[in-house]
Amino acid sequence: MSSQLKTHKDMEPIAQVLCEKVKGLRKDKGWTLERFSAISGVSRSMLSQIERGQANPTLAVACRIAQAFSISVGALVDEPWTASAIEVIRGDDPTFLYRSDSQCKIRTLSPLNMEKNIEFYELSISVDAQLKSAAHFEGTREFITVEKGSVEILAGVDSSVLREGDSAHYRGDLEHQIKNVGEIEAVCFLVVSYS
Repeated sequence: MSSQLKTHKDMEPIAQVLCEKVKGLRKDKGWTLERFSAISGVSRSMLSQIERGQANPTLAVACRIAQAFSISVGALVDEPWTASAIEVIRGDDPTFLYRSDSQCKIRTLSPLNMEKNIEFYELSISVDAQLKSAAHFEGTREFITVEKGSVEILAGVDSSVLREGDSAHYRGDLEHQIKNVGEIEAVCFLVVSYS
């Protein structure tokens, strides 16, 4: 029995959604297949076959692809007409935990499966710890509100101390950091805006 490559019109609807979703997400990120392969840990040839609808990924491969995009596996096959008008991000959903270690916890509060120029995060920074960031794309702004504790914001050569209830915005296209300068864990809400 000879194997035949499937064309888009021959694919099952869910496979077609997956194929188009993966290709669209990769292009939105501006990744080449090589870069996508390096980030996901999936071979370039397998990713190429998935994008062309010539291969169905195993669950392990789908998980690595979803993780590369910081979305759930379910989001890879969500069809727009089946989605609810309300998208909930549960507080205990590990998919949205971007980083968690002894220094810092970063939880994403904005949907990860949509094209966007705004990102929303909850930051928890341990005492004497800091979150350092390289400069983002030109025009990027960050907006922060301190929910608990005190932090020092450094952006370029400027700095400012914020306490509970304070908010600030600063250039994200400069090297910047958020440092806990208080005596308790600092909890902040951060919005990153890409222009």
